[in-house]
Amino acid sequence: MAKTNVTRVLLQRRKRRVRKQLSGTPERPRLRVNRTLKHIYAQIIDDTTGTTLASASSVGLKIPGGNVGAAEAVGRSLGEKAMEKSIQCVCFDRGGRLYHGRVKALADAARKAGLQF
Repeated sequence: MAKTNVTRVLLQRRKRRVRKQLSGTPERPRLRVNRTLKHIYAQIIDDTTGTTLASASSVGLKIPGGNVGAAEAVGRSLGEKAMEKSIQCVCFDRGGRLYHGRVKALADAARKAGLQF
C-alpha cells in the first residue's frame, strides 16, 4: 500500500472517531474545518436539518495560498457571517487534523470575531 493511501485511511479513521461524538444542533451548530495543501475551508452546519448556515474559504475570499494568514482571514470572515445570523456558540470539528498551525489560526480568529466554543 502506498504511503498516501495509508495517510488517507488514517485521516478517515480520525474523522469518524471525532464525528461519533460531535453533532451540530440548532442551538449549537458544528464548525467544520477542511484544509488542503492550497486552501482552507470552514462551514457552520446544523446536522439535524443537514443545512449549511454559513461558510467561508480562502477560495471565496480570493486569498492566494493556504497559509496561516489565509486561515486567519477565513476564521474572521466566518465569525462575522455567524454573528450576522446570530450564531454565537458552536462546537469545533477539526476534521481529524491536529489543532495546530492553520486549524488553530482559523479557530483563534473565529473566537476573536465573537464565536464561542
